[in-house]
Amino acid sequence: MEESLFTKIVKGDIPCHKVYEDDKTMAFLDIFPLREGHTLVIPKTQVEFVWDLGDEDYAALMATVKIVASHLRQAMPDEFVASRVVGVDVPHAHVHLIPFSDPMQLKADQDMSGDPDHTSLAALAKTLAF
Repeated sequence: MEESLFTKIVKGDIPCHKVYEDDKTMAFLDIFPLREGHTLVIPKTQVEFVWDLGDEDYAALMATVKIVASHLRQAMPDEFVASRVVGVDVPHAHVHLIPFSDPMQLKADQDMSGDPDHTSLAALAKTLAF
């Protein structure tokens, strides 16, 4: 399998707005966020689908999802954090964590046109990093 965009991020070949990292996982801001604080949690091992991860990597991923979601609930003004496993944009297992206060906010489509606002993302990542 060709290296995914996320594998290149893990290797440091492509920059990201990282908020968390341990030996098996990484969490960074989505560059086209649905909502402020929209974070992607990935395993460092490249597997296309979450459900194809080995048990140890799956457990590590979900433990990080819990840690990061709890952190987002404390750090962001929104009351809730949605988790989504979609797996269609990048062939590398990942979980979306999206802060929200009203379920209607989750019905919007991600706007992936235009350029990411890296200045705002960098500032938010600095605030959220732990």
